[in-house]
Amino acid sequence: MQVAVKLDKVNKDFLVGDSHIRVIHNVSTDIKLGELTMITGPSGCGKTTLISIISGILSATAGSITVMDKTLATLSDREKVVFRREHIGFVFQQYNLLPALTASENAAIVLIAAGLPDKSAKAKAKAVLETIGMKGQTEKLPRQLSGGQQQRVAIARALVHNPNLIVCDEPTAALDAKTGQQVMDILRTIANDAQRAVLVVTHDNRIYHFADRILEMNDGRIIDDKRNHF
Repeated sequence: MQVAVKLDKVNKDFLVGDSHIRVIHNVSTDIKLGELTMITGPSGCGKTTLISIISGILSATAGSITVMDKTLATLSDREKVVFRREHIGFVFQQYNLLPALTASENAAIVLIAAGLPDKSAKAKAKAVLETIGMKGQTEKLPRQLSGGQQQRVAIARALVHNPNLIVCDEPTAALDAKTGQQVMDILRTIANDAQRAVLVVTHDNRIYHFADRILEMNDGRIIDDKRNHF
């Protein structure tokens, strides 16, 4: 199975006052295409910092990060922006939808930023929304949608440019149990694509059974790596 992400002895320090505080300690692992991988662990253990490094939002203090055969340390800040736009989709706990735009307009933002004409971008976004259960809802504003529907819009926005890596930070935390399961069903289906990896940061143990693999973190280290057997 092809590797989407490879981490080799990754460390991350932050400057706090006059001291350097290490929050990621010597992490080496990989994330494979065609799988849904979860990163779990208590709040403050380094989960979000680690996915920010994987996404090129933060730079590692030491170690190597390769995403889709591209070594992130070799990219300029501008090149990282382009790389994320082409290869990575993001889903967050807070949906981060623009309130004045419709569902299809929100989902089309990434395509418009990449230079696709508005009409074409919106049509493609509408098609993606309909594949994940939003038929008839694509022209509604966020305030007219339920929390689960807004998260589906966020997922469509992450999918619309056909990225190789979908990074989700606590995607079910703001949802009730039933809606969270529905959202994870969508992400589980997305992860079955052999050309895509889905990486989910969560401490919601109600959704652990959706993962192919679970990496457990504590104090900035991966302390367990286990696979689910479906």
